Amino acid sequence: MKALLILAVASLSLSSCAIIRPGQIGVKTRFGQFKGEPKNGGIMWYNPFIASVERVPIRTINRELTIDLPSKEGLTIRSDISILYHIEPTAVKKIIAEIGTDYDKIITSVFRSASADVCANYFAKDMHSGRRDNIEREIAQKMNGYLKDRGFTIESVLLKSITLPQGLARAIEDKLEAEQQAQRMEFVLITEEKEAQRKRIEAEGTRNAQKILSDGLTPEILKLRSIEVLRELAKSPNSKVIVTDGKSPMILAE
Repeated sequence: MKALLILAVASLSLSSCAIIRPGQIGVKTRFGQFKGEPKNGGIMWYNPFIASVERVPIRTINRELTIDLPSKEGLTIRSDISILYHIEPTAVKKIIAEIGTDYDKIITSVFRSASADVCANYFAKDMHSGRRDNIEREIAQKMNGYLKDRGFTIESVLLKSITLPQGLARAIEDKLEAEQQAQRMEFVLITEEKEAQRKRIEAEGTRNAQKILSDGLTPEILKLRSIEVLRELAKSPNSKVIVTDGKSPMILAE
């Protein structure tokens, strides 16, 4: 009998406590009213017959969904979305009282409205280009404008994949390929132009050098060079046969 009593007390004790894990806030309610302050982590004791404990996550939540987005030209673009958001700890009571624990539906509904408003201002190709960041940022700002005061913070909206209509996707790919080809041709033309400029400069340098050399080869200079050559030959101990007209030497043999 004593063992049964101990077991009953132990079971009652275990059923009278709630474990609030890291990243959660526990809120106790009694007869439909809040009791005490929310608890951030740890054990929360309560009477299971008249009270209950709601656990609300305050860490970052990743809500993923697939949605059809409208474009400015009236096309429908399918996209896989990630919405990263968290609940402000100070707003936990307010959220439970006004929305309940099924707040994920509110996030989804607000996103559908905000994304439709934003994407309708962009062309389909913008969702597949560098303007995607602008779209994501504008959707997040629009969602925060509605949800911030209600206790939610939208951290970011990520358009993870975009499925364009087949014809449009091919047209965009062709355009990108044409732009890349044009850039390659522009690079080739710039390279060729620089090479041609280098050759012109080289030719001008050679021509100028030859002109300077030819302008400096006067009869007096040539005569002086001949004398210098004869002087160097005279210093050599080797025997030579030199034919000269007195102006320029010609070595025939040694």
